[in-house]
Amino acid sequence: MIRISNTEEKIYQNTKLQIIFSVTLMSVLAVSSVSPIFPEVQKYFNVSPEEVGLLVTLFTLPGIFFTPFFGILADRFGRKAVLIPSLLLFGIAGGTMGLTFNFTLLLILRFLQGVGGASLGSLNITLIGDIFSDVSKRSTAMGYNASVLSVGTAFYPFIGGSLGILGWNYPFLLPFVAIPVGIITLFWFKEPEITRNRSAADYFKKIFQGLRDKRILWIFFISMMTFTFFYGSYLTYFPFFMSHSFKINTFIIGIFLSSMSISVAITSSQFGKLSSKMSQQFMIKIAFALYGLSLFIIPLIHDVWFLFLATTLFGFAQGMNIPSIQLLLVRFSPPQQRAAFMSLNGMSLRLGQTIGPLIMGIFFSTLGITWVFWAGAALAVGFSIAFSVFGF
Repeated sequence: MIRISNTEEKIYQNTKLQIIFSVTLMSVLAVSSVSPIFPEVQKYFNVSPEEVGLLVTLFTLPGIFFTPFFGILADRFGRKAVLIPSLLLFGIAGGTMGLTFNFTLLLILRFLQGVGGASLGSLNITLIGDIFSDVSKRSTAMGYNASVLSVGTAFYPFIGGSLGILGWNYPFLLPFVAIPVGIITLFWFKEPEITRNRSAADYFKKIFQGLRDKRILWIFFISMMTFTFFYGSYLTYFPFFMSHSFKINTFIIGIFLSSMSISVAITSSQFGKLSSKMSQQFMIKIAFALYGLSLFIIPLIHDVWFLFLATTLFGFAQGMNIPSIQLLLVRFSPPQQRAAFMSLNGMSLRLGQTIGPLIMGIFFSTLGITWVFWAGAALAVGFSIAFSVFGF
């Protein structure tokens, strides 16, 4: 276990945490960097918006099946044994997408990239839980990590939208960056020592015991719901709404998507302070109410600049919700099974990412794009009420 300064502001200087930050940046690269150019992909390949949505679905789909498996491997054989091959596959398969001009091959490579990315968003949080045992420091580290994640999701749409002006394929070259990240992790990251269950039977027994915990099941459901409308209503169809309603290019679309992540970064950077004043459960309820308000007003906006109000509200919600989910799950999961529970949460998250575009695609094709956002708003507000009544 490394020594951390008592001053919270020094936590971000921890070398291990900085390497985890780089993994976090890779975990959110694949969708946010390419979503601004979805309209251009549609035009180039002459496919429907629903078919373009497969670029989201086929990336997230492997996570449903592979993430729990990778979590078990990480608990049994070490975090790096899973993390490094995942980063390399993510980088090679994802970057190669920028070198192909066949839509079918693009989808195949996207699936392989999804296999590589399946563990990234859960192992980074697992490692933070491993490194920081102090609750206050862990909360602060979680907040910083969520802030870094938000900086990535803020700049990736901007970068992707800018590269999209050169050609639809240029943003797909960005995942090549994951290759040097994997090499750095291999040689410069020493994972903390975790006492592991010698008996596989005992290991799985404790996992099944944990799955009977109402609190953990609620956390999985929260993750799934969050990413259902985030990937379905927001990341997949918000670019189409801006392109069709306001006739703006990929560069401007990227700016609007980035604005949401800036408000996430601001909110999550203060998560340690917020946690000292409000419970994570209360912040989750507030976050879902804000999600609903943000999505509801999008179709009602007729001046493009007022869209910043919707993206800012959405960002405030993300900034409270995501680190709250992560902190609660780290708190309720034992260290010996932590990667497994984080990966099961990642599976729930991926399930939401996968079904979100499919569900909202049905609303889009049958009722129009307005109902893509109103359906997401209804899900968010309905969940906020349900969690207030039946949650923990």
